[in-house]
Amino acid sequence: MQLIGKTTNIDFMGRRRPAVAISLLLAIGSIVALVSNGLAFGIDFTGGVLVEVGYEQDANLSDVRSKLEAGGFDDAIVQHFGTAQDVLIRLMPVENMDGNQVREEILAALGVPREQLRRVEFVGPQVGQELAETGALAMLVAIIMILIYVALRFQWKFAVGAVVALVHDVVLTLGFFAVLQLDFDLSVLAAVLAVIGYSLNDTIVVFDRIRENMLSVRGGEPVDIMNTSINQMLARTLITGITTLLVLIALFFLGGETIRPFSIALIVGVIVGTYSSIYAASATALGLNVTVQDLLPPEKSDEEIDDLP
Repeated sequence: MQLIGKTTNIDFMGRRRPAVAISLLLAIGSIVALVSNGLAFGIDFTGGVLVEVGYEQDANLSDVRSKLEAGGFDDAIVQHFGTAQDVLIRLMPVENMDGNQVREEILAALGVPREQLRRVEFVGPQVGQELAETGALAMLVAIIMILIYVALRFQWKFAVGAVVALVHDVVLTLGFFAVLQLDFDLSVLAAVLAVIGYSLNDTIVVFDRIRENMLSVRGGEPVDIMNTSINQMLARTLITGITTLLVLIALFFLGGETIRPFSIALIVGVIVGTYSSIYAASATALGLNVTVQDLLPPEKSDEEIDDLP
């Protein structure tokens, strides 16, 4: 299905300054939220015990908290999980914590049979810290490798544009989770890494068309060539984004509470990534004064020509 014709002539680069200003404001707001609020790290990163209990009737959270406090769990975080009958209990990590013992103590404090216990997860504090460090290192390595790849495939100005777009997407996605204090666990980290791949794919497709047009229309202005290239790829970009969002929205509503943070991260990332491939990446390359000459192979000197057989 063709949603947009091939004859669109939208002046994307003519609006790049207000678009970049909006991106900067959103990025600054995201960084402020990350510094002030921080991420609501899940048990994967903080460590501790996660217990899910199912009730036959709607659970009274105040009553559940009171029973846990009476059982010695004063710092327990209690919340509904999906439905009013499902309760999620989080306990902060304690040194030498025995997950099996904690499970039995929680069941005894709540006075519920073992059959109502849906899930129990235990992560030690040291494991959680290692996972957080490894996740941050994975994102850093991914961005560095992408910088090298784009620089080798295109030119360093395009590489900087691609990395700016990726950092833009990651910061805004993390900022969204920091502002709303949504759970940030390993599945969300996987979603952020997937956003990096999705955004890079979109950016590379646009850059490929820009390079083709620059080499075929060598006398044109870079800003006009970029506008033409983005308009030519607009239908492909939007159709890819819309079909991806349809799947993610289905996951959000039908996938259950466990997969919901993952789908939210991807929904935000796809929207931001589609925007950044048009503005952040291309606008950065244009701001670095990319020209046709940057894409041409270096000319051979007279000595190199003479050495040819």
